[in-house]
Amino acid sequence: MGSTVNELQAEVDRLHHKLQSIAVQHELATQDGDLITVSDYLLTRLEQLGVTSIFGLPGDFNMRDGNQDYIEDNPRIKWVGNCNELNAAYAADGYARVKENSVGVVVTTFGVGELSAINGIAGAFSEMVPVLHIVGVPSTLQLKTRPLLHHTLGDGRFDAYTKAAQQVTLANTSLMTKVNAPAEIDRVLHECITHSRPVYLTLPFDLVGEKVPAKHLKVPLLRAPPPNDPEVEAYVLDEIIKLVKEAGQDVVILVDACTIRHGVRDEVLDLVNKTQYPVYAAPMGKTAVSEQHDCYGGIYMGTLSDPRVKDRVEKAKLILSIGALKSDFNTGMFTYRIPPSHTIELHSDHTLVRYAQFPGIGMKLLLPKLTGRLEEYRRGASRLIVPHYKPVVPQEADNRISHAYLWPRVGEFFKEKDVIVAETGTSSYGLFDIPLPDKAIFLSQILYGSIGWTVGSVLGAAIAARERLLGRVILFVGDGSLQLTAQELSTMIRTGVTPIIFVINNEGYNVERRLHGMYRKYNDIATWCYTSLLTAFGDVDGTASKSYTVRDKASLDRLLLDPEFARADKIQLVEVIMDKYDSPRTLEAGSAISMLKSSQ
Repeated sequence: MGSTVNELQAEVDRLHHKLQSIAVQHELATQDGDLITVSDYLLTRLEQLGVTSIFGLPGDFNMRDGNQDYIEDNPRIKWVGNCNELNAAYAADGYARVKENSVGVVVTTFGVGELSAINGIAGAFSEMVPVLHIVGVPSTLQLKTRPLLHHTLGDGRFDAYTKAAQQVTLANTSLMTKVNAPAEIDRVLHECITHSRPVYLTLPFDLVGEKVPAKHLKVPLLRAPPPNDPEVEAYVLDEIIKLVKEAGQDVVILVDACTIRHGVRDEVLDLVNKTQYPVYAAPMGKTAVSEQHDCYGGIYMGTLSDPRVKDRVEKAKLILSIGALKSDFNTGMFTYRIPPSHTIELHSDHTLVRYAQFPGIGMKLLLPKLTGRLEEYRRGASRLIVPHYKPVVPQEADNRISHAYLWPRVGEFFKEKDVIVAETGTSSYGLFDIPLPDKAIFLSQILYGSIGWTVGSVLGAAIAARERLLGRVILFVGDGSLQLTAQELSTMIRTGVTPIIFVINNEGYNVERRLHGMYRKYNDIATWCYTSLLTAFGDVDGTASKSYTVRDKASLDRLLLDPEFARADKIQLVEVIMDKYDSPRTLEAGSAISMLKSSQ
C-alpha cells in the first residue's frame, strides 16, 4: 500500500510541475522564445542545483558533436577528469554527500564506461545519495537501426546497459528527440533531488547541439516534499504526544542516515534544542547532530555500543527514531534492543507509531509541528542530564601504535568543520566512538561497503569542501582498500585539493581476517612503498605533497603536534605501521557476533 501511495504522489508532483511549465509557456506565448542547446539546458539545470564540478572520463560517444566541450567551456562548472569510471562515480558520491542540497554528476561513455561506473552508482543508490549519471550514446538513428558498433555486445542489444542501470537508479531516461528533452531532463532531476537517489540519462551525440526552448528553465525544480494529509498528520501528532506523556518525558532521540540524506538536520536540531531530550546517533547518522551538543550522548549500535550509551538508550521508555536505516553494520549486527512498542519512527515518506504505519506522512513537514507541540508540553520541565561520552587516550607501556591508542589520539587532532572520511571496516569502526568537533562532517559507506570507495570519494568530498569553504579533509583508509583505487591520488594532485591521508598498514584485509581466515594468505596483500605514491602519481618535484611513515606512538604524536602538518596546505600521506592482527574494539566484537550468527 505504501509504495502505491508513493507512486501516486510522485505522479501528482510530476503533473504539478508540468502545470507550472504550461503556465510559464502561456505567459511567454506572445514573446519570441530564446533557444538553447540540449547540452546547455542540462548544464543550466545543474547550475541551478548548485553543481559546480562534474566528474567522469571522455569517450568517443560523449565527445562527438561537443558534449564534452560544452561541459569544459561552461564558465561556472568545472570538468574533473578521473582515472577510471568507478573512481569518478565514487567522487560524485562524495561530492554530493558534502555539498548537501546539490547533486553529484558523473559522465561516461556508452557501454564500457557506464558499466565501469555502475558499482559506484549502486553504492549511491544503496546509501541514498543523489547522483546523476550522464551517458553519451550513439546517434538516435544508430539506436534504432542497431549496427554492429564498438562498445556494444555484438548482438544488437543496445538497451542492455540501460536495463542494467535501471537496477541501481530511481529514474532513467533515454533521450531520443529534442521535443521532450527538457521535460525528461527535469523529470529525472526532480526524482533525484526529492528522493535522494541516483538517476540515469543517456544523451545521443546527434541531440547534443539541438536547440530547445530556454523558457522552461524559468520554472524551478521542486525540492519540497509532498504535503502531509492534514487530518492524518493531526492524528499522528496526537498519538505521539500521548505516548510522550505516558513515558513521563523519558524520551530519547535516535538519529540515523536519512536525517542527513533527506535534509532534516535543522529540524532535528530545533527539536533537540527546544525539548532538551537526549540525542544519540546510529553509525550512519554520525554528525547528523553536533557531537559537541550538550544533549548528545554518543553512538548507539546495539550490543557493540559503549555500555553507558547502550544502557541509556535501551532503558528509555520511548525512542523517537528519525531516519532509521536498520542494516546489519548500522545496528551492531542486528543487536538493537528497542522494541516497536517503545518506538516512534519518522521517515521521509511515512511514519510508524508503535505498530501502526501512516504512509505519506513525511518527517520534513511533521517535525516542526511536533517540535511546537513538545516544546509547549515540556515548558518548565527539569532538563535531563546526558553523560557526554569522551574517550581517553590510554597510557600504554608498549610504544607500538595500537587501535586502542590511535583513534582517541587522532580525535584530539580534529578541528571544527573538518570532513572526516573512513573506509568501511577498521577505520570506520575505530572512529564510531570518537566524538567529532562541532560542524564536522563524517563520511563512510557503511551499508554498501564497497572496498576502496573512500579514495575516490575523498576527491569529490575535498572539491565540495573547497567550494563550501569547510575545513580540512582527512581520510583513514586501509592498505588493502587503497590498492583498489589508488590512481585517484593523481587527480587530487592535479586538482590541487589537499587531503591528509592516513594509510593503515597492517599488511592486508583486516576486516576480512576478522570475519574469516585470520591466518589465510588470501587476506594478505603485496607490499607497496606508500610514501612514494604521491611522487609516482604526479608530484614529481615534491612541491605539492609530503609523505611520512610513523611506526610508534612517539613519532605519531610528533606529527600530530606539528603545526605545518596540521595546516594541511598540501596533500599529505601518512603511513601508519600497525600490528597485522590488531583491531578496534567494536570491530572485534562485531565480527565475533557475525561469526556466531553464521554458525547457528
